Amino acid sequence: MDIIKALAEELKIREGQVQAAVKLIDEGNTIPFIARYRKEATGSLNDEILRNLDERLRYLRGLEERKEQVMNAIRDQEKLTPELEQDIRAAATLVAVEDLYRPYKQKRRTRAMIAKEKGLEPLADLILLQMQKEPLEKAAASYVSEEKGVKTAREAIAGAMDILAERLSDDAKCRTYIRSITMKEGLIQSEAKDEKAQTVYETYYHYQEPVKKAAGHRILAMNRGESEKVLTVKILAPEEEILSYLERQLITRENPYTTPVLKAVAEDSYRRLIGPSIEREIRSALTEKAEDGAIRVFAKNLEQLLMQPPIAGQVVLGWDPAFRTGCKLAVVDATGKVLDTVVIYPTAPQKRVEEAKKILRDLIATYHVSLISLGNGTASRESEQVIVELLKEIPQKVQYVIVNEAGASVYSASKLATEEFPSFDVGQRSAVSIARRLQDPLSELVKIDPKSIGVGQYQHDMNQ
Repeated sequence: MDIIKALAEELKIREGQVQAAVKLIDEGNTIPFIARYRKEATGSLNDEILRNLDERLRYLRGLEERKEQVMNAIRDQEKLTPELEQDIRAAATLVAVEDLYRPYKQKRRTRAMIAKEKGLEPLADLILLQMQKEPLEKAAASYVSEEKGVKTAREAIAGAMDILAERLSDDAKCRTYIRSITMKEGLIQSEAKDEKAQTVYETYYHYQEPVKKAAGHRILAMNRGESEKVLTVKILAPEEEILSYLERQLITRENPYTTPVLKAVAEDSYRRLIGPSIEREIRSALTEKAEDGAIRVFAKNLEQLLMQPPIAGQVVLGWDPAFRTGCKLAVVDATGKVLDTVVIYPTAPQKRVEEAKKILRDLIATYHVSLISLGNGTASRESEQVIVELLKEIPQKVQYVIVNEAGASVYSASKLATEEFPSFDVGQRSAVSIARRLQDPLSELVKIDPKSIGVGQYQHDMNQ
């Protein structure tokens, strides 16, 4: 495969641009560096195209490397024909390469292998000829051997069927067809293990939708429900069409003695070997696609959050709301320096509203607070009522903003926060973080692990 040409066609750019970008990547330059400082070399390729190019370059190089490994492995078995080599070289995906390699791959000891060890492969070939003029039991009788562990003619036929079932399951053409039709016409279904259990997955207790239309967030939700042993998830394939197709691949002529056997082989091959394998592949592909989508959404949301414009030149009072333990307050100056911290109890169960208002008045007057940054967590609504009442009562012009406090508690208990504020408790640190993230979101939020900021779905399920 000409990787440069393939990338140029796929990304719809000139081959010269691809060559320049690949050369720069191979020299160890990063994508941001190339996008920013090597525009003249790449013909002004932007960072998005360069990232896609880098990703596809890695994939295609890995594909070519895998092709060589597969061909060498088959060559070592002295089974690499010119036709097979051509098919492998023409394969466009790793899945296609693995399908072609499957019949030659070293497997764990299977039923078919055991049957071959018992000398039943000639019987399998005989059945496949479909030219029997007498019951198979008569032909199979000659394969009965106490020494080899074949006790009856029926056992011999069963072993031969195992051999044929594995052959069919290793057929790349069959696997490609089954994978394709399952993706196009299959359904993904989830069922509850305990219908009476009350969980967040109740939407998926009796749920199914076409595989090709399954949204990423639903795939991730079902995966999580399955991993938590709440749901069972499976792919429902169009089995009648698949079995009919497999029978057509096996049965070349009607024969009263071999046709029923070959139909049973097709069904066994699909249900025991091909079906479960294809289901795993499809679910893995769906999960990978869903994760990629979730990461893109996460990145977009995170960028918007981090790039919010800072509010400069204002003294901010950070308010970390709570009920029982009280609301933690922190006043920070225009540079982010902490001026004061205090705890008030305007919410239930204490409801010391007037005392809280007095403390707030003093803080606002003493430090010339012009902005209150209220976290949106527990007791936020009750705290907001207190703030609204207070602002009507005081002469100073003070505004308040409700900010997303996701990650504040994680930061407050982190090693970084401990080093930054060794004498503060976690509540005080959290209030400082809430104040500062309004002043300068980027500077404050970079201290928090992205998966704790809460700007995407299922980020904890992603491959970290």
